[in-house]
Amino acid sequence: MASSRLVAPELTTIKVQGHTREAFLMRATLAAGATYGALSATPFITKALAQESTGDVDILNFALTLEHLEAEFYKQALRQVKGLSGEETKLAKELEANEAEHVGTLMGTIEKLGGKVGPKPKVDFGGAFANRAAFLKTANTFEDLGVSAYNGAAPDIENVDVLAAAGQIVQVEARHAALIRLARGKPPAPIAFDMADPMDAVVEKITPFIKS
Repeated sequence: MASSRLVAPELTTIKVQGHTREAFLMRATLAAGATYGALSATPFITKALAQESTGDVDILNFALTLEHLEAEFYKQALRQVKGLSGEETKLAKELEANEAEHVGTLMGTIEKLGGKVGPKPKVDFGGAFANRAAFLKTANTFEDLGVSAYNGAAPDIENVDVLAAAGQIVQVEARHAALIRLARGKPPAPIAFDMADPMDAVVEKITPFIKS
């Protein structure tokens, strides 16, 4: 697919290495977000988790993979991005700390459920740190993707305590997205409802991007 047709082409530069199911699903999720926009990946995630998940531990490991990516994203950004204002640097540090706490919480929850914590993925963020604008745009897209991922996973969570924890995290991810939008000079909540696309169309469009 030509990159000119992509809604969020910055997501195609993010490479998640590994052959675990979580890594595969994350690559497909990034591709869905690139094609239709991060928030429009929700129906893809819902169906993918319903087809492949064997319980709450699998869903939590998928969420953990995303949180690892976000925490690492801000960690690397703070070292590499030039030209951030003092407030933007402070925001990036705060978001990194939040994502790191999410990682710790998810790992602890998986262990309490008697599950095995999945490995931390290796990731390449491509040109996301080339400059301030690239960083903020990718951060915006990434935070939207986080909201989409939790919204997509929620219908398949069985444990009410796990569902409540996911609800607490997704609210923070949404605040992150709003704060990043404000830093970009964009409206913090441009639409009243998250948009979705037909599942068959999403699957058709993301297939060329999925790599084993």
